[in-house]
Amino acid sequence: MATDPLPAAEQLPVTIDDVRAAHIRIASSIVRTPTFVSKTLSQLTGATVYLKFENLQFTAAYKERGALNTLMQLDSETKGVIAASAGNHAQGLAYHAHRLGIPATIVMPTNTPTVKVTQTEGHHANVVLYGETFDAAYAHARELEGERGYTFVHPFDDVRVIAGQGTVAIEMLEDVPEIDTLITPIGGGGLISGMAVVARAVSEKAGGRPIEVIGVEAELFPSMYNRINGTNMPCAGDTLAEGIAVKEPGVITSGMVRQLVDDIVLVSERSLEEAVSLLLQIEKTVVEGAGAAGLAALLQHPERFRGKTVGIILCGGNIDTRLLANVLLRDLARSGRLARLRIRLQDQPGALFNVARIFDQQRVNIIEIYHQRVFTTLPAKGLITDIECETRDRAHLDRLMVALTEAGYEASPVELA
Repeated sequence: MATDPLPAAEQLPVTIDDVRAAHIRIASSIVRTPTFVSKTLSQLTGATVYLKFENLQFTAAYKERGALNTLMQLDSETKGVIAASAGNHAQGLAYHAHRLGIPATIVMPTNTPTVKVTQTEGHHANVVLYGETFDAAYAHARELEGERGYTFVHPFDDVRVIAGQGTVAIEMLEDVPEIDTLITPIGGGGLISGMAVVARAVSEKAGGRPIEVIGVEAELFPSMYNRINGTNMPCAGDTLAEGIAVKEPGVITSGMVRQLVDDIVLVSERSLEEAVSLLLQIEKTVVEGAGAAGLAALLQHPERFRGKTVGIILCGGNIDTRLLANVLLRDLARSGRLARLRIRLQDQPGALFNVARIFDQQRVNIIEIYHQRVFTTLPAKGLITDIECETRDRAHLDRLMVALTEAGYEASPVELA
């Protein structure tokens, strides 16, 4: 990647002039989100970390930029726009289409969560539920496009969308010119393609310096990684980063990534969970899994970025509250602040009281207790008790385990995946 001779500006389907024009076009109608340094994340990772808070857009995602740039270039006679999306593209397109007085239809799979349907309808779009997969919804949207004369707005494989997404990089590099590395999530490739155009232009201008562009994909959906590197890793599974869970990247974007992007790294679900949790705890900001992918890369591959001045795009904040709660609780468990201990007891009076006394002595808070007498491999008089508890940190939990062992109890933690 990015090893061939630099392409001339006119050979790229999107140029820096396209991105600059897009920025002028949309600037008054989107939020110029701030780019702040994170001292704590910088200390944790060994890089100087700047965060671009695109989760502060009105619909909580950068997708507004590309959608709006496309809408503002449509013919005034358009009958309306249509898209297939169950995510941020749907809301960004619906919101700005309504604001501009353009009818919008969004086709979503029938299994789309109700909250996403409701949010999109809240932006006055006509939502059509069709098919059980995105591919089915996409095919139906293209059918309706032809039948009704609508204009289809692709979520990523459109030069107008790519130029709009690239405006993120214009703002970042204006605000923090010293950034030398951009870490950008990849789904279909629209965002990183636009970002890379800007980075290349800055690198090539007189007195400019190289800016590395690094893409990030979830390990479960390495579609662009496969396309660029000729690999055939599976793209499937339940990833926290559903916003970048794309099985087939774009044609236009794949070509641009091949020419302009320096590397693509993959991140685990555990790293994504840790990144979401850290951003809430440290930066007090809610970010969805895809939006946290850049930080996840920094956490999982610290040696790759140590000493660099890194720009990370928090590209979206639309995460289900119940899912967010699960992520936070799992992070507490991994850090030792929340634990479930499986303890073998004798089924006799006072057994639970005696073990609870040890928790009290160690100043460990018991949250819940689960008894199991029947579904166990122990003898009839055996008893398994799971105790969910709260500790200060891993060392505090370790002291509790030592105390239980010294008191003669057989105890073991119930580990997370």
